[in-house]
Amino acid sequence: MPFLSTPSSFDLPSSAGDPSGAAEGRLREAEERLREAIEELQLHHQRGGVETKNLHFRCDNHGPDESCVAHAVGNLCQSFLLSYGVRVGIGILLRAFKLAKGQSYSSLLDLKQLVSEKDLIVREEACRVGLLFGGFTGGYHALRCFLRRFRKKETPLNAMIAGSIAGLSVLALDGSSRRRTLALYLFVRLGQCAYNSAKSKNKFHLWGSHWRHGDSLLFSLACAQVMYAFVMRPESLPKSYQDFIQKTGPVADPVYKAVRECCRGGPIDLPSLQSFLSSSLNGSVNGLSEFMDIIPCSVIHPETGSCLKKNINAGSSTFRKTFPLYFSLTFVPFVVLRLHKFLESPAMTCWRALIGSVRSTTFLSAFVAIFQGVICVHRKVATKDHKLVYWVAGGIAALSVLIEKKARRAELALYVLPRAGDSLWHILVNRHLLPDIKHTEVALFCACMGGIMYFLEHEPDTMAPFLRGLIRRFLASRLSNPDPNSARNNSYTYLQSLGIESRNSNSNSGSQIKENSENASLATYNLESIPGL
Repeated sequence: MPFLSTPSSFDLPSSAGDPSGAAEGRLREAEERLREAIEELQLHHQRGGVETKNLHFRCDNHGPDESCVAHAVGNLCQSFLLSYGVRVGIGILLRAFKLAKGQSYSSLLDLKQLVSEKDLIVREEACRVGLLFGGFTGGYHALRCFLRRFRKKETPLNAMIAGSIAGLSVLALDGSSRRRTLALYLFVRLGQCAYNSAKSKNKFHLWGSHWRHGDSLLFSLACAQVMYAFVMRPESLPKSYQDFIQKTGPVADPVYKAVRECCRGGPIDLPSLQSFLSSSLNGSVNGLSEFMDIIPCSVIHPETGSCLKKNINAGSSTFRKTFPLYFSLTFVPFVVLRLHKFLESPAMTCWRALIGSVRSTTFLSAFVAIFQGVICVHRKVATKDHKLVYWVAGGIAALSVLIEKKARRAELALYVLPRAGDSLWHILVNRHLLPDIKHTEVALFCACMGGIMYFLEHEPDTMAPFLRGLIRRFLASRLSNPDPNSARNNSYTYLQSLGIESRNSNSNSGSQIKENSENASLATYNLESIPGL
């Protein structure tokens, strides 16, 4: 290549009268020739970029000194420890609230009582959660690197294939019910991304999506299905979800069982119901029989005869029981996932976590009180019970979501919607309206993760900020946080620096010109030290 030749004299006439000026002139001309050479080299690389890229494809999601295997293993370990720490932190904080509730404040400083395996049983679940997130992150990065090298190109199909195969990490979760719930949650999120993508391209627009409280309406419909399933078809909900609603609500399980049997027109289990009533404050209730049209309020809340008092007590009791949970779910992710913000202003972080926890707990307390109030009002005006009453009560109680922030309402709606879909799926399968295929939830999860990763890397604006930030935090890679300057190679950077130095040298005078020229000569004379040449 003739433009890379470097004659010793630079073909410049020497000036005997001013040797320093001649040297500076030779240096400036050498810089100009070097700049032209690099520009021509850039043009050459751009013309043959496709062929060069196919022959020498390099992973750009990690540093040049880091191998693909090391990068994948590092991300696996980081995500595992991060998710493991979040789960254990929530467990420890809940344990601390339990000790404080028993007024055993000195035990908060006793690690044996605070984190003993006997009382803090989170190790297995934390490991499973860590394997889920860590396995997906490490597998995704490893598969992306493999597909880049195998296919010799980077396309959206790579992200979809890698996300789908890495989704097999969901098998780390114990029980098909939890996997199905998570798969349905991602299915809803994927539908949200697809809809936002189509809407942004003016391809599809759902009627009513511009409504101001459309998210609250969606939450109301989902809660209606969930509360109906809890009262009439509890087996269609996950056991943990049943226990949470049961412990949060003010009505005992034998009463729900009697209500269920009453709505179905079957005989009521009187011995079980009488046993519960005899253990309550007011003893047994007269006038009960095996076949009843409606279960009266005296059975639903036998400890008090006032429905209003019962509803107020239900709301306050729910607040006391759920505040530690909501504070733990708010504070621990704040600290672990946003550690730098917590270290900058710990007091403000704690205050925001406290305000968010109080707001969320108030919403849930209002939900319980309103649901109980609707049930009591129905018994004041009707003489026969019906199963749809509990569907309507769930929808009305869900209007308490208006207490939450506007941005959080959509998140809550998309969280409850998979629960409602899971319940409906279970009911349809039991009625033989849908086939019961083994490991369907795993296939659905894998397919959804493939779509989610496509939207994350190629259409990130279609994703909800919460989900996008969460996935990017666990991926911890430049894959999901591309650097706009990453496409510029070393020659481009060096060319820009030469341009800056040249402008500076032309604008300065005297000794500054000489000093800049001497510094530039270290880079121009040694061509072998320039990357790309």
